[in-house]
Parts: sequence; C-alpha cells; structure tokens
Amino acid sequence: MPQLPIVLVPACNRMLGEHPFHIAGRKYVDAVRLAGALPLVVPRAEPAEVETLLQIADGVLLTGSPSNVHPRHFDEDVRDPSLPLDPVRDDWTLPLIPQLLARGIPLLAICRGTQEVNVALGGTLHQAVHEVGPYADHRADDAEPAAVQYGPAHVLHVVPGGVLHDIVGRDRFEVNSVHGQAVASLAPGLRAEAHAPDGLVEAFTQPAAPGFNLCVQWHPEWRAADNPVSVQIFEAFGRAVRAYRDRVRGPLPGA
Repeated sequence: MPQLPIVLVPACNRMLGEHPFHIAGRKYVDAVRLAGALPLVVPRAEPAEVETLLQIADGVLLTGSPSNVHPRHFDEDVRDPSLPLDPVRDDWTLPLIPQLLARGIPLLAICRGTQEVNVALGGTLHQAVHEVGPYADHRADDAEPAAVQYGPAHVLHVVPGGVLHDIVGRDRFEVNSVHGQAVASLAPGLRAEAHAPDGLVEAFTQPAAPGFNLCVQWHPEWRAADNPVSVQIFEAFGRAVRAYRDRVRGPLPGA
C-alpha cells in the first residue's frame, strides 16, 4: 500500500493532578486522517529536534486549544490571569512557524493555531474581542453542550479570488464561534481570506510562502466529515500534503 504522508500535530501541555501531560484533541487527529494523512502528535520539541521534525513532516496542523498564546509575544501584559496559557507550546511552535512556511511545508492552522501564526510573524491579538468595539462576543456559552457550542454561530464572508474561495467555491457559509481572542492586526505580508459580519478577520494566508497555507479562526474539525465545507478544506490540505511528499521525497512506486 502507498505510504501515508505524515502531518505533525503539536501537542498542548496540561497538568493532571501533579503530573504533566502532552495532549491533543482527537477531533484534530481524526481530521488529519480525513485529509488522507497519518497524524503524528508531537510533544514539546527542543531546538535541536526541530530540524528532524521538519525533515519528516509532509504537513503541519496547528490545533485549537483552551489555552491562549502568551501576550508577551506581542508586547502586552496578561489581561485575565484566570485564562489558561501554554508557554511550553509557545516556546517551540512560534519559532517553528516561519521555518515551515519558508520551506513550503503545507500548513493548516485552527483557532489557537491561527493566532500562533499571526503572532509568530509579527501580528497582534485582541485578548478579549468582546470588549473591543465594534466586535461581537465570539465566545460560546460554556453552560451549553458541545453540540450547541460548536453549532453554526454566524455567516462567514469569503474574500473573492483567495485561497479559501478557491477551495470552497462560495462567497459565504456559516461557521461556529468559540473564541475569546482573535487577530487584532495582521502580521506583515498576511492576506485576509474571510471576515465575520462584524469585520473580524476569520481566515488568512501568507501568499509569499511557497507552499499551501490556510489559517482559520473557527473549528472546521468539529464533526468535519458531516460538514461539506470542512471536507473541502481538509481534502485541499490533504492534496497539498501529498503533493509536498511527492515533490520532496519522489513519487511512491505505483502512485
């Protein structure tokens, strides 16, 4: 059978009792498989290990997480100390992002992952979108079950002629909304691909990067197989990942 391309999924870091754990949400792992690739969950990586990871990676999926990017990375103090942070993840994923984009390794970033990309490239974030006019409250109600929290929340307006528009072939569609932070200023060189009705950037790309990249603020991985737009996004990512593998490692026998 043809060898599956490998997609790195950086893990989050949590304490369970007094013990530290590396974890990754199953919905992200399942979404990589939906893309036709093999997910490889990666714990904290030391600087000397990053090159090895980049050599084996055919793609990278930066996941969402309850944790936020530490605001020190965009020159702000922590606004709400009660919200979770993950400095261990920040310390290796933020330096990783420019390297994988420069090499053309396909990248799909979701929610926190999207915020990581913007910050890694020099952009800033709103730490509390709901406190910044004219934006709406993009958080979900924690009292509701997950099926409600991740249900359709608002219409997404897609920028014509962009990467996302090419993938989904439509000008608008509904998305979920479960984030408290979001893009404030896009990093230099990034291009908005979609906006919420209030004007908030909901998707962007780095057009100058030689490989596929798409960063989205909503959660296409939620019940992805049942959502036509999500299927289109992950299939596009899968095509890019396989193309990168064939270009860098050569076509597989019989492919």
